[in-house]
Amino acid sequence: MGMKKKIATISFQSSVVVKGIERKLKELGYEVISQVGDFEKIREIGLDAEVFITYLPGMISDDQLKVKRLSEICDSVASCGCKMMIIGEGTDYHDLYAELPKIGNYRWVSRPLDMNNLGVLIDELEGHTASPVKPVVKKKRILIVDDDPSYAKMVREWIKDDYRVDIVTAGMQAITFLLKVPADDKVDIILLDYEMPVVDGPQVLQMLRQEPATADIPVMFLTGLGTREAVSRVMELKPEGYILKSVTREDLLKTLHTKLHG
Repeated sequence: MGMKKKIATISFQSSVVVKGIERKLKELGYEVISQVGDFEKIREIGLDAEVFITYLPGMISDDQLKVKRLSEICDSVASCGCKMMIIGEGTDYHDLYAELPKIGNYRWVSRPLDMNNLGVLIDELEGHTASPVKPVVKKKRILIVDDDPSYAKMVREWIKDDYRVDIVTAGMQAITFLLKVPADDKVDIILLDYEMPVVDGPQVLQMLRQEPATADIPVMFLTGLGTREAVSRVMELKPEGYILKSVTREDLLKTLHTKLHG
């Protein structure tokens, strides 16, 4: 290989897997610069390194501080004109891309990493022959408003693979949350508990309809009462529809798909 090429590994914390990557890189003839946790030196490292390999922690999309750090890493690597491979959980990619489209400028490799394929991946990266990242369709965003956090979390688990899900546990929290959401990342539908203390579902719906920023967001009531009288009372408020809390995962996903995708 002649003069050794330098590759920098970037990780949020010490990892056995990252150590294994570094060993493999050395076997392949590269000089390795290891950077753990301190991302301030990336621009300086970029003066020597030709390629960065960033190893992400699991469930990074749920940690806003780490997402911010990843954004800074992307900016630093871009500023020094280097190439980068990002290794992370495949399930994190869509959520990360929705929040940080800039990661689409770099090569994404889903875990588990095949160490025997590492040399090929680097050759592709250096030779600009890597397959372009496919555009990712931004997942629809759903806000669950329910004073029962256990039920809300269960629903999130059911639908999180298909949708981006936010949870608040009180009516006024919902109003505050929705008014802070950026105009280009609005909630697509609200699942609103009908019966809540202090400010109940009907009151929340009324407030939403009075705010220009939230007036057009579809609302579906979540109700534990399945009697004709209870359903009639819910529908008098003219929501997008209602969902009984006894609904199955399959039926809930079907309902949401119909409402959000036609």
